[in-house]
Amino acid sequence: MSVAIRHARAAEAEAILRFWAASDAVPSLTDDVAGVEALLARDPRALLVADVDGRIAGTIVVGWDGWRACLYRLAVLPELRRHGIATALVAAAETQLQELGARRLHLIVVADEEAAAGFWESAGYQQQAGRLRFVKNV
Repeated sequence: MSVAIRHARAAEAEAILRFWAASDAVPSLTDDVAGVEALLARDPRALLVADVDGRIAGTIVVGWDGWRACLYRLAVLPELRRHGIATALVAAAETQLQELGARRLHLIVVADEEAAAGFWESAGYQQQAGRLRFVKNV
């Protein structure tokens, strides 16, 4: 199996949404074509795709605002997990962020996703104690 990591294209917005549904990614308010297209219009390098045999097998959103770096929406098709795809995506995201000047990366994991938490711990990330997350949909 050959994995190629590349930047997503705006024309792939619908395919990415189908991929997220197939990969059991937790849906968010911005899971629509307009949301994906807006992300890529703002930063064409913000969404990395793992391509396996011509199909989307994984994604990660790479956020950088010049101050903080954040990783979102790491997802891999269930049947292709444990083949190094997530690790390759994270490595590519980390490299991209370091090249932009990021010194600290952060991410959010759904509380009951033990496998996800375990993955991130194995990738060298630590759970940060003493923080609460606040959100507001607008």
